[in-house]
Amino acid sequence: MTKIEVSVYVLIRPTERVEKVTSAVENIFPGLMMDIRGDRIEAYGGPSTLWTLHKLLREQEILDTARSVMLRGREGNTIQFRLNKQAAFMGMVNFPPDEEPLGSIHVQVIGDDVVIDWLSPRTENGIPVEEIDLPEIGLRGIDSPRTHFTDFTETDHREENV
Repeated sequence: MTKIEVSVYVLIRPTERVEKVTSAVENIFPGLMMDIRGDRIEAYGGPSTLWTLHKLLREQEILDTARSVMLRGREGNTIQFRLNKQAAFMGMVNFPPDEEPLGSIHVQVIGDDVVIDWLSPRTENGIPVEEIDLPEIGLRGIDSPRTHFTDFTETDHREENV
Protein backbone atom coordinates (compact mmCIF):
# COMPACT_ATOMS: atom_id res chain seq x y z
CA MET A 1 0.00 0.00 0.00
CA THR A 2 1.45 3.32 -1.11
CA LYS A 3 1.16 6.25 1.27
CA ILE A 4 -1.54 8.63 0.00
CA GLU A 5 -0.42 12.20 -0.58
CA VAL A 6 -2.44 15.09 -1.98
CA SER A 7 -0.82 18.12 -3.65
CA VAL A 8 -2.63 21.11 -5.13
CA TYR A 9 -1.13 23.87 -7.25
CA VAL A 10 -2.94 26.96 -8.49
CA LEU A 11 -1.81 30.22 -10.05
CA ILE A 12 -3.30 33.45 -8.73
CA ARG A 13 -4.01 35.83 -11.61
CA PRO A 14 -3.50 39.60 -11.12
CA THR A 15 -7.29 40.07 -11.35
CA GLU A 16 -7.97 37.55 -8.55
CA ARG A 17 -8.04 37.99 -4.79
CA VAL A 18 -5.86 35.55 -2.86
CA GLU A 19 -8.65 34.94 -0.32
CA LYS A 20 -11.05 33.79 -3.04
CA VAL A 21 -8.53 31.41 -4.59
CA THR A 22 -7.66 29.92 -1.18
CA SER A 23 -11.40 29.54 -0.48
CA ALA A 24 -11.81 27.68 -3.77
CA VAL A 25 -9.10 25.20 -2.75
CA GLU A 26 -10.41 24.85 0.82
CA ASN A 27 -13.97 24.24 -0.40
CA ILE A 28 -12.86 21.04 -2.13
CA PHE A 29 -9.82 20.06 -0.04
CA PRO A 30 -10.26 21.32 3.54
CA GLY A 31 -7.30 20.79 5.82
CA LEU A 32 -4.52 21.20 3.27
CA MET A 33 -1.40 22.97 4.46
CA MET A 34 -1.13 25.99 2.15
CA ASP A 35 1.98 27.78 1.05
CA ILE A 36 0.99 31.08 -0.56
CA ARG A 37 3.79 32.69 -2.57
CA GLY A 38 2.87 35.81 -4.50
CA ASP A 39 1.21 34.52 -7.63
CA ARG A 40 0.65 30.88 -6.65
CA ILE A 41 -0.58 28.52 -3.98
CA GLU A 42 0.97 25.15 -3.29
CA ALA A 43 -0.96 23.01 -0.83
CA TYR A 44 -0.30 19.59 0.66
CA GLY A 45 -2.11 17.04 2.78
CA GLY A 46 -2.94 13.45 3.42
CA PRO A 47 -5.88 11.20 2.66
CA SER A 48 -8.36 12.96 4.95
CA THR A 49 -8.22 16.03 2.68
CA LEU A 50 -10.02 13.95 0.01
CA TRP A 51 -13.22 13.43 2.06
CA THR A 52 -15.01 16.51 0.72
CA LEU A 53 -14.16 15.64 -2.89
CA HIS A 54 -15.44 12.11 -2.21
CA LYS A 55 -18.72 13.51 -0.88
CA LEU A 56 -19.18 16.10 -3.65
CA LEU A 57 -18.68 13.57 -6.44
CA ARG A 58 -21.64 11.64 -5.04
CA GLU A 59 -23.83 14.66 -4.33
CA GLN A 60 -23.29 15.99 -7.85
CA GLU A 61 -23.72 12.51 -9.33
CA ILE A 62 -20.56 12.77 -11.43
CA LEU A 63 -18.80 9.55 -10.45
CA ASP A 64 -18.47 8.32 -14.05
CA THR A 65 -16.96 11.61 -15.22
CA ALA A 66 -14.59 11.71 -12.25
CA ARG A 67 -13.49 8.13 -12.80
CA SER A 68 -12.84 8.77 -16.48
CA VAL A 69 -10.80 11.92 -15.74
CA MET A 70 -8.78 10.22 -12.99
CA LEU A 71 -8.05 7.11 -15.05
CA ARG A 72 -6.95 9.30 -17.96
CA GLY A 73 -4.66 11.27 -15.62
CA ARG A 74 -3.10 8.20 -14.00
CA GLU A 75 0.55 7.42 -14.50
CA GLY A 76 2.00 4.76 -12.24
CA ASN A 77 0.81 5.52 -8.71
CA THR A 78 0.15 9.20 -9.50
CA ILE A 79 -3.20 10.68 -10.51
CA GLN A 80 -3.32 14.21 -11.96
CA PHE A 81 -6.35 16.26 -12.91
CA ARG A 82 -7.60 19.85 -13.05
CA LEU A 83 -10.57 21.50 -11.37
CA ASN A 84 -12.38 24.68 -12.35
CA LYS A 85 -11.52 27.50 -9.90
CA GLN A 86 -14.85 29.29 -10.17
CA ALA A 87 -16.85 26.09 -9.58
CA ALA A 88 -14.62 25.19 -6.62
CA PHE A 89 -15.21 28.65 -5.13
CA MET A 90 -18.94 27.79 -5.18
CA GLY A 91 -18.23 24.38 -3.57
CA MET A 92 -18.79 22.45 -6.79
CA VAL A 93 -16.56 20.04 -8.71
CA ASN A 94 -16.00 20.61 -12.43
CA PHE A 95 -13.28 18.98 -14.52
CA PRO A 96 -12.25 21.30 -17.38
CA PRO A 97 -10.88 19.49 -20.44
CA ASP A 98 -7.98 21.92 -20.79
CA GLU A 99 -6.24 24.67 -18.85
CA GLU A 100 -8.69 27.55 -18.46
CA PRO A 101 -7.96 31.19 -19.35
CA LEU A 102 -8.07 32.16 -15.67
CA GLY A 103 -6.14 29.06 -14.68
CA SER A 104 -7.27 25.81 -13.14
CA ILE A 105 -6.66 24.10 -9.83
CA HIS A 106 -4.09 21.37 -10.49
CA VAL A 107 -4.45 18.29 -8.30
CA GLN A 108 -2.01 15.45 -7.84
CA VAL A 109 -2.81 12.40 -5.73
CA ILE A 110 -0.17 9.79 -5.05
CA GLY A 111 -1.51 6.40 -4.07
CA ASP A 112 -2.54 3.01 -5.41
CA ASP A 113 -5.35 2.53 -7.94
CA VAL A 114 -7.65 1.87 -4.99
CA VAL A 115 -7.74 5.66 -4.42
CA ILE A 116 -9.63 6.02 -7.72
CA ASP A 117 -11.92 3.16 -6.71
CA TRP A 118 -12.67 4.93 -3.41
CA LEU A 119 -13.13 8.42 -4.88
CA SER A 120 -15.07 7.34 -7.97
CA PRO A 121 -16.09 3.68 -7.98
CA ARG A 122 -17.43 1.86 -11.02
CA THR A 123 -21.15 2.41 -11.45
CA GLU A 124 -24.16 0.77 -13.03
CA ASN A 125 -26.89 3.20 -14.06
CA GLY A 126 -25.11 5.89 -12.05
CA ILE A 127 -25.10 3.86 -8.82
CA PRO A 128 -21.78 2.66 -7.35
CA VAL A 129 -21.29 -1.09 -7.80
CA GLU A 130 -19.17 -1.25 -4.64
CA GLU A 131 -18.23 1.43 -2.14
CA ILE A 132 -14.90 0.93 -0.41
CA ASP A 133 -14.64 2.06 3.20
CA LEU A 134 -11.54 4.05 4.14
CA PRO A 135 -10.32 1.61 6.83
CA GLU A 136 -10.31 -1.12 4.16
CA ILE A 137 -7.69 0.79 2.19
CA GLY A 138 -5.53 1.64 5.19
CA LEU A 139 -6.14 5.38 5.57
CA ARG A 140 -5.22 6.20 9.13
CA GLY A 141 -4.76 9.95 9.42
CA ILE A 142 -2.70 12.57 7.72
CA ASP A 143 0.88 12.10 6.65
CA SER A 144 2.88 15.07 5.41
CA PRO A 145 3.61 14.53 1.73
CA ARG A 146 7.07 14.91 0.31
CA THR A 147 6.01 15.89 -3.18
CA HIS A 148 5.63 19.27 -4.73
CA PHE A 149 5.10 20.73 -8.14
CA THR A 150 7.98 22.03 -10.21
CA ASP A 151 8.52 23.23 -13.75
CA PHE A 152 4.96 24.44 -14.18
CA THR A 153 4.66 26.80 -17.11
CA GLU A 154 1.79 28.19 -19.13
CA THR A 155 2.70 25.93 -22.07
CA ASP A 156 3.53 22.79 -20.12
CA HIS A 157 0.77 21.83 -17.72
CA ARG A 158 2.34 18.64 -16.40
CA GLU A 159 3.44 18.70 -12.80
CA GLU A 160 6.51 16.75 -11.81
CA ASN A 161 7.41 14.92 -8.60
CA VAL A 162 10.61 15.89 -6.91
